[in-house]
Amino acid sequence: MKNSNVKKLVEISLLIALEVILTRFCSIYTGILRIGFGFLPVAIIAMMYGPISAGIAYAIGDILGMMIFPSGSYFPGFTLTAFLTGVIYGVVLYKHPKTWGRIILATCLVCLGMNLCLDTVWLHILMGKGFFALLPTRIFKAAIMIPIQTILIQLVWKNIIVKIAKPSEIMA
Repeated sequence: MKNSNVKKLVEISLLIALEVILTRFCSIYTGILRIGFGFLPVAIIAMMYGPISAGIAYAIGDILGMMIFPSGSYFPGFTLTAFLTGVIYGVVLYKHPKTWGRIILATCLVCLGMNLCLDTVWLHILMGKGFFALLPTRIFKAAIMIPIQTILIQLVWKNIIVKIAKPSEIMA
């Protein structure tokens, strides 16, 4: 039992580090828009360990990323969004078959609910720009990220995670 908890902690920690790297170094930034790949390790944590683990991991990754590689001032709203994103991925994908439909549902909930709506509220609060003035660019981002996230989550799950993990550790 103790060994499995240590293994889980190490795997989640490595995925948090990967999330920080993908978010901070493999993202495209504009003034109000960031297109990144930090969602991928979080989706993997959610699929393997559940919603609470994924939510906490993404929140920790957000805080660590901001502390180690700051890009503006810290705003706790984005950490809340990160936590809720991990929870959504976990609720939809943990202990369920990883079908295209479930992955599309999770991705749409995250991209439309968290990234489009909630993050736009946080940007409105931070920047003082009108909520509806921010929406066109944010809608464009969601339209691009939904298919990208859906395809990458499915590809990584089927071609990497399922092939390297023991069948007892995952639920395909």
